[in-house]
Amino acid sequence: MIDTPTSPITSGLPLFFVITVTAIKQGYEDWLRHNSDNEVNGAPVYVVRSGGLVKTRSKNIRVGDIVRVAKDEIFPADLVLLSSDRLDGSCHVTTASLDGETNLKTHVAVPETAVLQTVANLDTLIAVIECQQPEADLYRFMGRMIITQQMEEIVRPLGPESLLLRGARLKNTKEIFGVAVYTGMETKMALNYKSKSQKRSAVEKSMNTFLIIYLIILISEAIISTILKYTWQAEEKWDEPWYNQKTEHQRNSSKILKFISDFLAFLVLYNFIIPISLYVTVEMQKFLGSFFIGWDLDLYHEESDQKAQVNTSDLNEELGQVEYVFTDKTGTLTENEMQFRECSINGIKYQEINGRLVSEGPTPDSSDGNLSYLSSLSHLNNLSHLATSSSFRTSPENETELIKEHDLFFKAVSLCHTVQISSVQTDGIGDGPWQTNFAPSQLEYYASSPDEKALVEAAARFGIVFIGHSGETMEVKTLGKLERYKLLHILEFDSDRRRMSVIVQAPSGEKLLFVKGAESSVLPECIGGEIEKTRIHVDEFALKGLRTLCMAYREFTPKEYEEIDRHLFEARTALQQREEKLADVFQFIEKDLILLGATAVEDKLQDKVRETIEALRMAGIKVWVLTGDKHETAVSVSLSCGHFHRTMNILELINQTSDSECAEKLRQLARRITEDHVIQHGLVVDGTSLSLALREHEKLFMEVCKNCSAVMCCRMAPLQKAKVIRLIKISPEKPITLAVGDGANDVSMIQEAHVGIGIMGKEGRQAARNSDYAIARFKFLSKLLFVHGHFYYIRIATLVQYFFYKNVCFITPQFLYQFYCLFSQQTLYDSVYLTLYNICFTSLPILIYSLLEQHIDPHVLQNKPTLYRDISKNRQLSMKTFLYWTILGFSHAFIFFFGSYFLIGKDTSLLGNGQMFGNWTFGTLVFTVMVITVTVKMALETHFWTWINHLVTWGSILFYFVFSLFYGGILWPFLSSQNTYFVFIQLLSSGSAWFAIILMVVTCLFLDIVKKVFDRQFHPTNIEKAQLTETNSSIKCLDSMCCFSEGETACASVGRMLERVIGRCSPSHVSRSWSASDPFYTNDRSILTLSTMDSSTC
Repeated sequence: MIDTPTSPITSGLPLFFVITVTAIKQGYEDWLRHNSDNEVNGAPVYVVRSGGLVKTRSKNIRVGDIVRVAKDEIFPADLVLLSSDRLDGSCHVTTASLDGETNLKTHVAVPETAVLQTVANLDTLIAVIECQQPEADLYRFMGRMIITQQMEEIVRPLGPESLLLRGARLKNTKEIFGVAVYTGMETKMALNYKSKSQKRSAVEKSMNTFLIIYLIILISEAIISTILKYTWQAEEKWDEPWYNQKTEHQRNSSKILKFISDFLAFLVLYNFIIPISLYVTVEMQKFLGSFFIGWDLDLYHEESDQKAQVNTSDLNEELGQVEYVFTDKTGTLTENEMQFRECSINGIKYQEINGRLVSEGPTPDSSDGNLSYLSSLSHLNNLSHLATSSSFRTSPENETELIKEHDLFFKAVSLCHTVQISSVQTDGIGDGPWQTNFAPSQLEYYASSPDEKALVEAAARFGIVFIGHSGETMEVKTLGKLERYKLLHILEFDSDRRRMSVIVQAPSGEKLLFVKGAESSVLPECIGGEIEKTRIHVDEFALKGLRTLCMAYREFTPKEYEEIDRHLFEARTALQQREEKLADVFQFIEKDLILLGATAVEDKLQDKVRETIEALRMAGIKVWVLTGDKHETAVSVSLSCGHFHRTMNILELINQTSDSECAEKLRQLARRITEDHVIQHGLVVDGTSLSLALREHEKLFMEVCKNCSAVMCCRMAPLQKAKVIRLIKISPEKPITLAVGDGANDVSMIQEAHVGIGIMGKEGRQAARNSDYAIARFKFLSKLLFVHGHFYYIRIATLVQYFFYKNVCFITPQFLYQFYCLFSQQTLYDSVYLTLYNICFTSLPILIYSLLEQHIDPHVLQNKPTLYRDISKNRQLSMKTFLYWTILGFSHAFIFFFGSYFLIGKDTSLLGNGQMFGNWTFGTLVFTVMVITVTVKMALETHFWTWINHLVTWGSILFYFVFSLFYGGILWPFLSSQNTYFVFIQLLSSGSAWFAIILMVVTCLFLDIVKKVFDRQFHPTNIEKAQLTETNSSIKCLDSMCCFSEGETACASVGRMLERVIGRCSPSHVSRSWSASDPFYTNDRSILTLSTMDSSTC
C-alpha cells in the first residue's frame, strides 16, 4: 500500500475542477445541439400514403416516401422533384442556408411526372429511381428514373436540377411533391457537417513542449528526493524515532517496491508543478476573447450589415503569427460587382458610353479614322440613323450584315446563361407591346455569377432583353418583338472546360449552340470569325484589368442534332462514369465554332485594398495572389492594388510545356534574382507551369519564390491553390500561412492554411462557412492581424509562461522543505491551500489580463505595422523567454523559502508567550508571501488597467486574507483535521511576520523591476519605443492621476517620474474622445482613444 502525502481530495479536486468545467462547456454545447435536433426532427410534414396525405414528423420520413412541401417551407430531406402547381413541373428554391446564395434557383421535374399534380394521381405512379451513393457535394447528383406507363418503361436522366436539397426553402411556388432519396445523415446537408481538420496553433505546440520540460522536472525532483531519502536514511544517525518505526512486515518488504512506492509518493507531492488548470484557463480565454472580434465595430460593414464572425476560437493567437497571406482576387480584392465596359464584335472593339456602344477606330468601310458611333441597339430599327451618320458610313449590304452580327452576338449573351428573374417582378411583362425605351431597371435578374448578370443586363440595355423562362422556352424581346427559343440542352459550366453552352431552337427552326467561356477554352475550338483580332482585343481588355469572356456559336443540321441528342441522353442516363462520358460528349459538341466576339466587364477594387497590402508588406508578411483569371488581367489588378509595384522587376514563369523547359526557366530566374541584389522582384506563374514546377522542381521553385517580394499565380484550379499553400507550409522554415477568399473555389486553400479567412461576399457563403474567421471586406484584415492578432498573442504568451512561473513558485518550496524533514514527504502547505492555489487565489488576475490587456494603443499598432514583426515567429514564447520565466520562478521560490527560514525560522520572540512558530506557521508564511508576490507580479505585467483589473488583482489578495482568517479562525466540524487552526491569526499578530512578508515581496520584485527599467532604458524593443513615443493616443507622465489611464506598469511609472524630474517629459492633459483619425477606416467607432487638450481641461 502506498502512503499518499496529501489527501485524495487535495490531489483530485483541481483535476476534478478542470474536468467539470470542460464537461459543463461541452455539455452545454451538446444540450444546444440536442434542442436543435429535436426542433428539426420533430417538424411536421405531409407524406402521400394510401391515396391521401398523412401528417407525420420529419424524422419518420423514409426513402421512397412522397412528400408534400408548401411555399416558404424547408425541405425535410433530399427530394427528387415529381411535380409542382405549375404545368411545366418547375419550382424556385433558395439555398441561402446551404451555400449562402440568395438568388432563386429553378428545379424541374421530368415531363412524365410533372402532370401528376394531385395526390390521387401520384398514388398511381409506378417508378423506380436509381441514384449514386450519398455524397457531400451540393452541386453533384446523378441518377435516373424508370417510369412504367402502359407496360412500357421510360428512362429519364436525373441531375442536380431535379434534386431539392434538405435545408433549402421553396419560394414563389404554391406546393411541390417530391420523393425522398436521401434522409437523415445521408442528406447532403448532413454530410457537409463533417468536422474540419484540427488546426493547432504555434502557442499550443509551445505549451506542449513546455509541459514536457516540466514533466521532466517533476520526475527529476521525485527521483532526486527518493534517492536522497534512502541515502540519508542509510546512515545510523538518521534512524527514525520510535513513534515512526516501521513494522516488521514493512521492514522486510521488497526494497524495489519501497523505492517505487516512495517515488510515486513524491510524484503526488510535487504534481502541482504541472499546471492542469492552464488548459481550462486557455479554453476560457479563447472562448471569451473571441467575442471581442465580433463586437469590434471597425470590422462591421454597414452596407451589407455584416459583422466579423469567429467560427473557431482556437486560433486567435495565430492571427499574430502570420508570415504568408494567400488571397483570391475576384470578390476578395475586388468588389465582385461587375459592370459591362467593352466588347469585341466580329473584330471591332466597342465601349459602352451613356448606354450606347462606341467603336474605337475605323470600321471596315468607314472613310476616316475618327471614332465612329454605333447607336444603342435599341434604336437599330431606325436604320436611317446609321445610314446618315457622318462617322459611320456603310453600304446597305454591310449595314444589314453589321446589324445581323450584333444581333447574334447579343442573342448569345441573352440566351447562354443560367440567370433567373423573380416571377413577381416579371408578371405581365410578356403582355402587350414592348417599349423601345425600356428601362432595364424594371427587371431584376438573379444569378450565381455576377459576370452573367452584368452581361444579361448589358444586352437588355442594348435592346435584346431576356424576360424569363416558361417551361422549356426562353423568352427574349428584340427591339420590342417577342421571340421564343426552345431550350433543348444546357451544357453546364465546369472548371475543367472553363465554358458553358446552351442548345436552343430558334423561332425559325434552326438548332443553335451558343458557347460562352474563357478565351483559352473557346478560341482553340473556333474555325471561323475574327479570331486573331478578337485575341488581340481580349489581351487589351485584360491589360486594363477587365474580366473577359468569349462568345461563339454553331448551327446544327437536323441529322447532327439527332446524333448529339442521342449521345447526351446516353451519357446523362449512365450511372457509371457519367461525368467522364458527359465530358466526352461536351467536347464532341463544342467544336467547329464560329467566333462572335468577346465581352469585358469591370470588377472594381475594394476600398483600402492598396493600403492594406502595403501594411501587410511593412509587417513582414509576404502576399501571394492566387486567381483563376488570365495572366494579363491578374497582372493588371496586381499593379493597381499595389501587390506589384511599377518599379518592381516582374519575372514570369508561364506557358511552360515540358519539365525540362520549366527547369531551365526556373534556373534562369534564380540566376537573375541572384545577380540583382537591390531590385525587388515579383513572380507571375500560370497554372500549367505551376503543375510542372510542383511535379519535379519543388525546391528550385521554392527558392525562386522565397526571393521574390510578391508572387501572383494565375489560371489556378482550386486544388492547385491548396497545393501551393501546402508547399509553403511544409518548407523547412515552417511559416504560418493565412488564406483569404470568398468563393467555393477558395474552400480548399482556406482549409489548408493555418488560418482561413472567408470573405462574406457575393459568391455565396461556402468560404465563410468553411473558414476560421469571416469578415466582410479585405481591408479588415489589417485590424484583425495587427490589433486583435497582436493582442491575443501577447496575452496568451504571457498567460502560458505566467502559469508555469507561479507553479514553480508554488512547488519548489515544497521540494526544498524535504531537505529539512528527512524526505518524509511531509507537505509544507495545508491541503486546502494546495487545492485552492490555482483555482481561487491566483486564477482571476491572469484570466482578466488575458482578456483585457492592451500593452500599446490599438491605433499605434495599426499605424505602425512594423510592430507586428516583433511578435512574429513565436518570439514571445521562445525557449529563451520560457527559461527566463522558469528561472525567475525558481529564484522567487528560493527567496520565499530561505527568506522565511532565516528571518523567522529560529526567532523565539515571535509570540508573546515565547513559543516559536511551528511547521504549519512556517508553511503559511511561505504561502502568504507567494500569493502576494505572484499577484503583484501579474500587476507589474499589466499595462491596461480597468476597474475589473483592480477588482480581481487586489481582490484576490484580499480574498486570500479573508478566507484564511475564516478558515483558520473557526473549527469546522466536517473536517477530520484542521492543522492551521488559529495559525493565520497568530501570524498576522506578529510584527516580525509582517516585516518578513513585506521584505520578501519587495526583494522578489525589486530585481525584476530593475531589470525591466534597465532593458527599457538601454535595450528597448520596438514596442517599448512605440509606447514611449506614441502621441495623441496614450497618457503621458503622471496624467493618469487625473484621467482614466490607458495603463502602465509600475516600473514604467517610475521611469516616467524620473523623466519628469529631469525635465525630459512635458505632461499633456488629456480627455477621452472618439477618434476619427484612423488611417484605414472611416467607420471607426469601436476604440476609445485619447486626444490632447488644453492644460486647463483636466
